[in-house]
Amino acid sequence: MTRYISTRNKEDALSAHEAVIAGLAKDGGLYTPESIDVRISPEEILNDTYQECAEKIIGALLDDYTKEELHECVYGAYDEKFDTEEIVPLRRVRDGWLMELWHGPTSAFKDIALTILPRLLTAAYKKENRSDIVSILTATSGDTGKAALSGFADVPNTAITVFYPEIGVSPIQKKQMATSKGANVEVIAVKGNFDDCQRMVKEAVTSKEVLDACKGVTISSANSINIGRLVPQIVYYYWAYAKLVNAGEIKCGDKVNFAVPTGNFGDILAGYLAMRIGLPVNKLICASNTNNVLTDFINTGVYSLDRQFHTTMSPSMDILISSNLERLLFILSGNNDIKVSAMMDSLKQKGSYRVDDVMLKKIKENFCGYWTDEEECAVTIHDLFVEQNCLIDPHTAVGYSAMRRYQRETGDYTPCVVLSTASPYKFCKDVLSCITGEKKDDDFEAMDELAEVSGMKVPANLSELRSLEVRFTRSIAKEDGLKAIAERMRGLGNVQD
Repeated sequence: MTRYISTRNKEDALSAHEAVIAGLAKDGGLYTPESIDVRISPEEILNDTYQECAEKIIGALLDDYTKEELHECVYGAYDEKFDTEEIVPLRRVRDGWLMELWHGPTSAFKDIALTILPRLLTAAYKKENRSDIVSILTATSGDTGKAALSGFADVPNTAITVFYPEIGVSPIQKKQMATSKGANVEVIAVKGNFDDCQRMVKEAVTSKEVLDACKGVTISSANSINIGRLVPQIVYYYWAYAKLVNAGEIKCGDKVNFAVPTGNFGDILAGYLAMRIGLPVNKLICASNTNNVLTDFINTGVYSLDRQFHTTMSPSMDILISSNLERLLFILSGNNDIKVSAMMDSLKQKGSYRVDDVMLKKIKENFCGYWTDEEECAVTIHDLFVEQNCLIDPHTAVGYSAMRRYQRETGDYTPCVVLSTASPYKFCKDVLSCITGEKKDDDFEAMDELAEVSGMKVPANLSELRSLEVRFTRSIAKEDGLKAIAERMRGLGNVQD
């Protein structure tokens, strides 16, 4: 049975379901497989439905869930909530393919993991015969928030609190969160950026103020720092590969590239784990926007926060502290928790750390990094629509641009799949402006105009936002984050009483 150990103290070991409940280790580390011994050949899933593929891959890694438990989780997650039976369609474009990950209930790739995580958590609680409330604390740069709120709404024995940067998410993303339904949900804007939101969530697990307030309440997370959120993301890499084989585009065993727009490094880490368990991957192209800390790190081995923070039209990547990178460092160092702890301490105290040449070489063997500025992002959205009648969001544009630059600079035209992470209608004003040059003040006017120009249907969950009541308007200073969390914990404890 796979043990999950903290990246900062490998003596802290849990089973899979225990790690799903915990979310984040008490020392602030991330639970990571002690060893990656699982092997799944793509041949095993070529004839599978998405659900069957998910059962095999998730079951192999979260291996203390029974087949019956996992079957219930998978088929409860991947059903008519998605607007296509494929769950994740693959679309051919010039120079590659788009893996459309946004056909779920909130029109973002986070739905893939956040429709199943609440079910995994509920199943884990049943194993433990627990009745306390698990309080999900989640930081979001845009899409995770609504996907988590949707997934956990009114789930028994849970409560969820989402923190998002007051300035830095799209208006549609903000309204998605502010209109969320569910008696157990709360949404709070923070006068700061995503890194501030993420910091308060991670500090909560060690804060005396917060822990003293947790009476009958257990803190967990729905961010990709939770292994139960990360593992389901591995599935769609295998699924895309199988679709390429079945379409006759590649032979089983051929290698492919993946271009991944990412800020917190979770989505691309899932690709790396897919490669480690048997998927033939040649290169993982790490695509960043103007907040290009990951590009610099992959190229130099130096991770430095000494840089300007930019607010862009791809807000889910407006991140400077990429939490999941810690898991990669831990794996590549041979589970050297002392080394990883030292790097994380250096990042916290000095704002930077450097990996040695051996580790940098290992990183470059599997990853390369490219970043795209706002102008190139806009041109990519425009040109792909005009030339190929393909409408994409800014995050997908960053990934597509990175793929094209990689191909031009390296001459490597290995078949490449770009992870398309969100519906363009979540960023309708920016996408419309990129395509037509027209600027709209009202998001729903922009949404209607974009639909008319493109002929692409607006997802129902986004179209209905215009008539939904706003429930959450609270805003706090970033310095008040732990106080707000403690208040929330006390309130949940009083409900328990």
